[in-house]
Amino acid sequence: MGVLDGKVVLITGGGNGIGRETALLLAREGAKVVVNDLGGSLTGGDEGSAGPAEKVAQEIKAAGGEAVSNSDSVTDYPAVQRMIEQAKDTFGGLHAIVNPAGILRDGMFHKMSEADWDGVIAVHLRGSFNVTRASIELFREQEDGAYVLFTSTSGLIGNIGQANYAAAKMGIVGLSRIIAMEGARKNIRSNVIAPFAWTRMIESIPVKDEESAKRVQRMKDSMRADQVAQLAVALCSDRAKSVSSQIFGVRGNEIVLFDQPRPVRSMADLSGWTPDKILSTCLPAMANNFFDVGASASVFPYDPV
Repeated sequence: MGVLDGKVVLITGGGNGIGRETALLLAREGAKVVVNDLGGSLTGGDEGSAGPAEKVAQEIKAAGGEAVSNSDSVTDYPAVQRMIEQAKDTFGGLHAIVNPAGILRDGMFHKMSEADWDGVIAVHLRGSFNVTRASIELFREQEDGAYVLFTSTSGLIGNIGQANYAAAKMGIVGLSRIIAMEGARKNIRSNVIAPFAWTRMIESIPVKDEESAKRVQRMKDSMRADQVAQLAVALCSDRAKSVSSQIFGVRGNEIVLFDQPRPVRSMADLSGWTPDKILSTCLPAMANNFFDVGASASVFPYDPV
């Protein structure tokens, strides 16, 4: 018996990394799986291949599970609609979507091209819209459905050279929250995961000094894609029906619940603020509550558990 017996789940980006490990675990936990992967390069600059998705689907079937492959792009709304129909035609329904599909096109913001901005936004943010919008009416009709979307500490905390990626990933946080709010009455839930894991996306990060080399090696040794898959699969289960609108992180064997923006300090001036009074009174008073510009390593300075 698995936690997803009788469920049908669509997993995007299922040919590699977190997507692959999640697809395999979904099947081991009893789900019938639609494995989607464009089969493209890390930057998304090629036409892709059906090979990675089909390979994972075959691996699932060889282990006694049920799976079918799909090699369409999450950036293509009609193609995503076909993924939903494929799940219904092949397995008779759809109960959850896990959406880790992604690309990277890193670069300093002052050098970033429109193409690199648009490409990352298209896969991550537009892709998240596509998979949720194409399925939301089905989930509302059956009054049941779960979304597991993917954010990043690059958005939640920040990372130099990833303005496009960070913007897309924070957009996904907002999208997930509204889906969760609007879907609550129909038993539709949506959560996001910020993964720490050694994947080909992380492997592409340039190593510029000894400290960053050590950090990357710690990630490679201690933070695996299969550890992220455990939470992604759990959030698809009916036993997680009370969990929605949350932001999680997975860092090795550690599961993190992130806070969400809420007021931390306020000040009022009954006579009304002026620029001079704000500069001399308000901002200095709030300064101790300001957040620094450190990257995720400053927030998580300790080794993975």
